[in-house]
Amino acid sequence: MKTPPFEKFLEMDWEEIQPLYDDLEKEQLEEETLTAWMTGWSDLRKLVDERYARLSLATELDTTDEEAEKAYHAFLEEVYPKTQTADQKLKEKLLASGLVPDGMEIILKKMRTEADLFREENLPLMTEESKLGTQYNKIFGAQTIEWGGEELTLTQVKSAMLTTDRNERKQLWEMTSERQLADRDAINDLWVKFMGIRAQLAANAGFKDYRSFRWLQRLRLDYSPEDSKRFLAAVKQVAVPAATRVYQRYTKRLGIESVRPWDLLNNQTTFNLPAIQAFETEEEFIARVGAIFNKLDPVLGGYFNTMRESKLLDLMNRKGKGPGGFCTSFATVGLPFIFMNSVGRGSDLRVLFHESGHAFHVFERINLPYHHQWRPGLEFAEVASTTMELLAEPYLAEDRGGFMSVEDVAISRLLNLEEKLLFWPYMAVVVAFQHWVYENHQLGTDPAACDQKWAELIDQYMPAINWKGYEEVKQTGWHRKLHIHLAPFYYIEYGLASLGAFQIMAKAKKDQARALRDYLKALALGGTVTLPELYRAAGAELAFDTATLGEVVELIERDLAELEKKIS
Repeated sequence: MKTPPFEKFLEMDWEEIQPLYDDLEKEQLEEETLTAWMTGWSDLRKLVDERYARLSLATELDTTDEEAEKAYHAFLEEVYPKTQTADQKLKEKLLASGLVPDGMEIILKKMRTEADLFREENLPLMTEESKLGTQYNKIFGAQTIEWGGEELTLTQVKSAMLTTDRNERKQLWEMTSERQLADRDAINDLWVKFMGIRAQLAANAGFKDYRSFRWLQRLRLDYSPEDSKRFLAAVKQVAVPAATRVYQRYTKRLGIESVRPWDLLNNQTTFNLPAIQAFETEEEFIARVGAIFNKLDPVLGGYFNTMRESKLLDLMNRKGKGPGGFCTSFATVGLPFIFMNSVGRGSDLRVLFHESGHAFHVFERINLPYHHQWRPGLEFAEVASTTMELLAEPYLAEDRGGFMSVEDVAISRLLNLEEKLLFWPYMAVVVAFQHWVYENHQLGTDPAACDQKWAELIDQYMPAINWKGYEEVKQTGWHRKLHIHLAPFYYIEYGLASLGAFQIMAKAKKDQARALRDYLKALALGGTVTLPELYRAAGAELAFDTATLGEVVELIERDLAELEKKIS
């Protein structure tokens, strides 16, 4: 089957697209025609994938662009659900045939799960859920404060908070919190709608609760909710005490009695004063990171250069831009695109290293013949990104050919390791909160009950932070964790991946060339093997136990002690 070029497909309505699916559905499927049929289906999926990616990205690049939002919503309402229904019929056709294309064993297992979950009546609900997500992004994209005669986005406020004047930090934090609380009712209203949709999605698919439905919808076939809870218990046992020690040392660095929210980035992460200014312009940012990837590995350097030359990087923060950072991809051309909100901080380098790991995954998996094979579980996708942070960061130093002083790199690495260690308790709050929400759906729909539960979990997992006098801001922290609203149950992946990435880093310390070879080999597998097999291919183990996490926490604390000696 010959598919149209993407430029034409981008403008096609469903009546023009439908015959492409009909041709595949009518075609005789047997051993001799299997490869050609799969290739046609794969090419069609790429077109849909890229159209979704480009339209969605346009709404993030400019949240005020009404035409972009209109085009995206039109696609979500009029085209995308119908492509998913048609795609489901092709999955059923392949499954009914009993044929197994080469390298598709694991993917067929996932297809069977998707086929069991699929309900056509859920498609308009998913569209409505996506539209609510656009509203959520618009709320946060519009949040600004006035400071020093300028209007600052809340991302820009984070840079302004990197000042040695603690009273100024407090004032900025209070103004930011006040602005966020102004949207409290709007976020709560969206939450009630999200929860109603999610209850109906689960009920339509025959599940008694949303978590059971969502767990399978995320194609988590290699571990269970109970494994997830076992990992949370490990975090509480070994990571929470270690994180408390980090905060205690931090109070000494800052010369303060207790850690207050305005002493942290995102109410969670330590920082250095004065802040390290890593770059001034996007061009400088891209050039410096590209040079580091060239030193780390010529293949990775080549990939990054392709992105630079093809203008696949939009990295700097600006008013009206959507929040956060991510890597998306354009399937028909097999190229990634990195979206960020950089403001020149040293931490922005780590974010770009991270998202570049995702981009390298796109480049490596492109050689797999079918679109269906490209995506692994996100638990491994985040290994690709977090590993790249850990392996690239040492090359920032002048004595490794980089552009930062040895001391500044020691500070940067110390902050990164602290951030990774402090993340596990925060991850546990986010994951435990969602377990509670969807195990108690009716209560979890009540924003006031959510406030109370979030505050309880913060006290359990992050007890070293002093919130006295700011309980209202503390308990609404779940408002500001976009994954809870836009990608439910997508968060433990980061914690598991970080554990895997540190295992790879430990091996790289002994033999970096081999560790990189194994890393790229694992990326090239896409989703063709199980999660445990992907981890092992990369040189790690998918683990939930206290012992494995304890070994990595011990490694991190040893490295932190060495780095502190370099900067003391």
